[in-house]
Amino acid sequence: MSQLSLSLDSSLLVRDAQGRYLVASADQILAASRQAIAQKSPRGTLFTSPALFKDYLRATLASFEHEIFGAPYLDSQNRLIEYMKLFHGTIDQACVYPREVVKEALWLNAAAVVYSHNHPAC
Repeated sequence: MSQLSLSLDSSLLVRDAQGRYLVASADQILAASRQAIAQKSPRGTLFTSPALFKDYLRATLASFEHEIFGAPYLDSQNRLIEYMKLFHGTIDQACVYPREVVKEALWLNAAAVVYSHNHPAC
């Protein structure tokens, strides 16, 4: 597996609205990585081990600068129905309303929910 590395002589590029390529900012790189993660783990992704699930959550929640409380909703076969970022907080806390978490689980007809949150780097 290849690793991404940046050096002074190479940069990641993004295309602007006029079709020109510009050096990507850190925020653009992180946004693109979140899109890639979402595409890599679409609805129906099967989680066969805790390690796979941990890797998915680590990649999904990495690099946010504020607290995120999320919930991957799963069916009875541990397949992803949907991951929802339910609550956004500050750098060190997020208010969570259990009623909203349960309401989403019922609406999605989920058989399982794994609560997740990050600890942003200070």
